[in-house]
Amino acid sequence: MNTTELQKVKQRYNIVGNCDGLNRALDVALQVAPTDLSVLIVGESGVGKEIIPRIIHDNSPRRREKYFAINCGSIPEGTIDSELFGHEKGSFTGAIGESEGYFGVANKGTIFLDEVGELPLATQARLLRVLETGEYIRVGGQKIMKTDVRIVAATNVNMRKAISEGRFREDLYYRLNTIPIQMPPLRSRGEDIILLFRLFAMQMAEKYHLPKITLTDEAKSVMLKYKWPGNVRQLKNITEQMSVLSGNREIDGEAVRKFIPEDAESMQLATISTGGGPHSFESEREILYKILYELRGNVSDLRREMNNLRKQIGAAQDNQMPRAEAGYPSIISDGQAGTPSAQRAAPIVQDAVAEEISEPECLNLEDVGRQMVERALERNGGNRKKAAKELGISDRTLYRRIKQYGLDKQN
Repeated sequence: MNTTELQKVKQRYNIVGNCDGLNRALDVALQVAPTDLSVLIVGESGVGKEIIPRIIHDNSPRRREKYFAINCGSIPEGTIDSELFGHEKGSFTGAIGESEGYFGVANKGTIFLDEVGELPLATQARLLRVLETGEYIRVGGQKIMKTDVRIVAATNVNMRKAISEGRFREDLYYRLNTIPIQMPPLRSRGEDIILLFRLFAMQMAEKYHLPKITLTDEAKSVMLKYKWPGNVRQLKNITEQMSVLSGNREIDGEAVRKFIPEDAESMQLATISTGGGPHSFESEREILYKILYELRGNVSDLRREMNNLRKQIGAAQDNQMPRAEAGYPSIISDGQAGTPSAQRAAPIVQDAVAEEISEPECLNLEDVGRQMVERALERNGGNRKKAAKELGISDRTLYRRIKQYGLDKQN
C-alpha cells in the first residue's frame, strides 16, 4: 500500500503514528479485508487492537451488514454459550423466550471476539464447529442452525503457552490464526509516543476548554524512556491527568515523573538470585524430604485402610462360613453367596488384599521421615508446635513420630 492510501486510512479512523509495526498491521488488515479469512490480532493490553477488526469490516463486502464487538472475558462462563449461540425457551432458569445469539443476529456480518483466549473449553469446541462448517446448536436445542459470519479475534494471551497448559484448543488456534496481525507495544513505537500525547492533550483542551499542555525536551526524553506497560491506554490516562491537575501548561521532566509510576522498569524480566550455592541445594533437599515425608504418610493411611478392609473380610467370612462350601468361604451378599462364581471370587479378593497389605519396606522412607523430624526440631529449637506447623502435621502426629523414631530418648 502506498503512503497516500495509508494516510487516508489513518485520518478516517483517527490513527496516530508512523512506526513500521503499526503501518504493517494496517497494511495486512486492508489486504485481508476483501476475503473471508479468519484473522487473529495479537498484542498487549491497551495497544489498540480493537481498531483493526473495524477496518477489516468497513473495507470488506460485508460492510453494509451488522458488526458486533464482543469481549469474551466480560461474559460469565455460565451464560457465554447462550450469548454467542442463543438458547431455546425454557432451556435454563430465566430463559422465558428464544434467543438467536450473536451468531444468529450477525448472519452475513462480522463478529469481533476480543480476549478470545478467555473462552471456556466447551465454548471453544462450539466456536470451532462454526468456523469449520458454519453450523451450531442453540443451548437447550436440537436443531442445527446455519450462519455465515466473518470472525476476527484478538488476544493478549500467550497462545502457545495456553495451548501447552491445556487452556486453549490447538485446532481452534490454527483456525483463528489464518491471518495473524501483530500490534506493536507503545514502548517500541518511538516518536509515536509524543504524537499520541499531542493528540490526547488537544482532545482534552477542546473538550473541557482548557489551555493545551506541551512538553519540554527533558519531558519528552522521560516519556520516550518509560516502558509504558499499559500502552496507549496508559498514555491517554496520564495525559488527561496532566491536563487537569498541572498548574503549569508547559510540562517539564520533573512534572512528568510525578505522574509516571515509580516502577519505570516494571517491564524488565525478574532476576533470579544465584547467591549461596550450598544453601540452594540445601533448600531443594528440604523440599524433597518434605515430599517424601508426606508420601510416607499417604502410604501409612493406605495400609491402615487395607487393614480395616481385612478385618471386614474376616468378619464377613465368620458370618458366611456355615453357608459356604469347604475351602471357599464366601464374602458376597446373601443373594450371591451360593453361586459358584461368588465362591471362586472370595479367595481371589483375599489374595489381592493380602498382596496390597504386604507392602515392601524397600522404599526406606523411615530414615527420610526421621531426618525430616530431626531437622524440623533443630530449626525450631526443639519447639514441637513450631516443628509440626513447618512439617504440615498436627502436634499429636508429630508426638507419635517422635516416639516412633525414638527421638524422645535422645539427650
